[in-house]
Amino acid sequence: MVTALDRKLLRDLRRLGPQILAIAAVLACGIMVLVMATGTQRSLVQTRDAYYDRQRFAEVFAGATRAPQTLLAEIAAMDGVAQVEGRVIGVAVLDLPRLVEAATARLMSLPAAHDPLLNQPLLRTGRMPDPTRPDEIAVAEPFAQANGLRPGDRLAAVINGQRRDLVLTGTVLSPEFIYTLSPGSMMPDDKHYALIWMGEAALAAAFDLQGAFNDVSLTLSDKTRAADVIVRLDALLAPYGGSGAYGRDRQVSNAFLENEFTQLRAMAVFLPPVFLIVSAFLVNMVLGRLIRLERQQIGLLKAVGYSTAAIVGHYLKMSLGIGAAGILLGWAGGWLLGQGVNQMYVRFFRFPFLIYVPGLQSFVISGVLGVVTVSLGALRAVLGSARLAPAVAMSPPAPPLFRRGWVDFLADGLRLRQPSMMILRSVTRWPGRAMVTVLGVAASIAVLIGSYFTFDVIDLVMADIFERSNRQNVSLALASPRDLSAVSAALALPGVRQAEPAYAVPVRLRHAGSSRLLALQAHFDATQLSRLLATDGTPLTLPPEGLAIPESLAESLNITPGDLVTLDLLTPPRESLDLRVTSIIRQSMGQDVHMRAEPLFALMRTPPQVNTVNLLVDTPSLPALHTAVKATPAIAGLVDFTRVRAGFDASIRENLISMTLTYTFLGVLITLGVIYNAARIQLAERAHELASLRVLGFTRAEVGFVLVGELMLLTLLALPLGWAAGYGFAALITTGLSSDLITMPLVVNRATFGFATVIVLTTALITALVVRRRLDHVDLVSALKQKD
Repeated sequence: MVTALDRKLLRDLRRLGPQILAIAAVLACGIMVLVMATGTQRSLVQTRDAYYDRQRFAEVFAGATRAPQTLLAEIAAMDGVAQVEGRVIGVAVLDLPRLVEAATARLMSLPAAHDPLLNQPLLRTGRMPDPTRPDEIAVAEPFAQANGLRPGDRLAAVINGQRRDLVLTGTVLSPEFIYTLSPGSMMPDDKHYALIWMGEAALAAAFDLQGAFNDVSLTLSDKTRAADVIVRLDALLAPYGGSGAYGRDRQVSNAFLENEFTQLRAMAVFLPPVFLIVSAFLVNMVLGRLIRLERQQIGLLKAVGYSTAAIVGHYLKMSLGIGAAGILLGWAGGWLLGQGVNQMYVRFFRFPFLIYVPGLQSFVISGVLGVVTVSLGALRAVLGSARLAPAVAMSPPAPPLFRRGWVDFLADGLRLRQPSMMILRSVTRWPGRAMVTVLGVAASIAVLIGSYFTFDVIDLVMADIFERSNRQNVSLALASPRDLSAVSAALALPGVRQAEPAYAVPVRLRHAGSSRLLALQAHFDATQLSRLLATDGTPLTLPPEGLAIPESLAESLNITPGDLVTLDLLTPPRESLDLRVTSIIRQSMGQDVHMRAEPLFALMRTPPQVNTVNLLVDTPSLPALHTAVKATPAIAGLVDFTRVRAGFDASIRENLISMTLTYTFLGVLITLGVIYNAARIQLAERAHELASLRVLGFTRAEVGFVLVGELMLLTLLALPLGWAAGYGFAALITTGLSSDLITMPLVVNRATFGFATVIVLTTALITALVVRRRLDHVDLVSALKQKD
């Protein structure tokens, strides 16, 4: 049965339709982001876990120079080890007929007698290679698609100095390479980096590893700590050139996935509260205004027998109606947006399938938060009037007590016209209502700055990596360490104008009970292409002794300049070095540590070695250089920094543009909702005053100035607060999204503040002008009788 109060509720909802829709849209944005972020994270985690489980993804990984197959039994016998598998891995340079550039490959062996026990490749097309045929291979599906390769195609490879003709039998995906990075790269390069699986006998023969392995993977029994197994595994592999064991958390592909999950969690934590808080303010504004207008009706309802609870329930139903509309819109938008984002992740991360199950939990939590938001927003306004006695409620409210204050003296001093004085008096005499508008607009600015500053971050990171730090345009990875004559040989390659040595060695850094597996970079004197940056971005010269470490590593391990750290060398002479940290550097990608080459080789008691050569190459000569690299067995791979930057820029900016458009829409929607509701309330409550001005001879433009001017003044007052909130929002984002892989610097350029400001001011002005047009249709007689 529909009661009289319910019929009144329906009439109020229709009458306030545009305002309610604006509030519901703001609330829906918060619900949508929460559902999308939490649902996407849950779906991706389930997809990843199912993929890992089906393909038996390992939990601990380690490399060695040459370990006998008999050692696998000892590893399997360690406490906590459930399964172990050794394999042979290597690198190769590929020569593809349709590819001018040299492509590099990671080679992995397949057991002869059975399918791989761990890290099983998932066949996508064709068939797996026959282990008895040394020329058959399977390649990763992304590489095959990027180069138009199909089963039956042939390709040439230089494997350990020997040219081999290989036959492609099938394409696969692997849980080990959901996100694939080539050595020295920062973004996947499916066209120039291949993953290749071939028979164990053929690969072992190519690298002289018959009866041995140089890579091992383990799974663990329940409740076994990976750290305990890693310590024992390192001890077993040390005599055989072990390069340091690590768990899934340090495995590159899995680490990038975890970093993405962290970003989704940060989005779910930081962004929805902004929309929910603004929605609560808007509900309070609209219901507060409605209850003030219906004060006498409330008194009449009480007089004829309606209880306080019934009246409170009536207005709460209205707020719940707003909440229901926002929640349903948010659920639908979150579901659809989540599906689109998940499909994007599947393409980006190369999952073979998608389990999109956002789960009931995200909908329940977001729905409860939506109901709580609108209820809290309505409660104060509802209870304030519902507690009034009928006689008091039916009487007009006591007029506000006005007295001349500092605003009036200021206006007199500035000789402001009457419309301007009305604006100032309205803002100062109803500070609560003005503060709601200011906070809402400030929230909009914060959301926009929190989106746009990512362009500033990417610009700085790109400049650091490709202009200030790495000024070479090509880096050559050598198949094995060589003496400094390799640099002279590199100068003879086509188009090379400058060549400089570089050397990296795997180490385990230990400090205050914590440890980290990373690379130690040796820097030779007088090098100019590869440089280190101080924390202020200026080039840094390494001191004669000591270690330079990146800021992110120093923070995570609580290291300060002057501290002693221990480096366990994971190559001969496999000793521990106690070094003092002398410099903290700015490093956006990775957490490599650095020192001068001369003291490092002195401590290692070996002559200087080179395993990377940085080149400055004439751009027109790059094709000839690639041709030479394909025919040079000593070169294991090539990184073209020009191509890396182009790929990095294209991939990152494509995602940033999509994200920025989304956040711009959200920020504009907040401004629109706040200003529109504020303008409608102003127009309704001040209709008598504005009509009086018209009767007194003020023009429509002057009367409209009172309405629009107040809203724009509040918008201007919101700017400093929005700038500060936006900077704080950016700081939270950089903290939440930075990881061991990527360090996001906190940088917000003036242009970012300016762009966000222009968008908010423009949106506020357009919204205010749209509502101002309603002044032209106000019935002056009815408006003047409004207070009769």
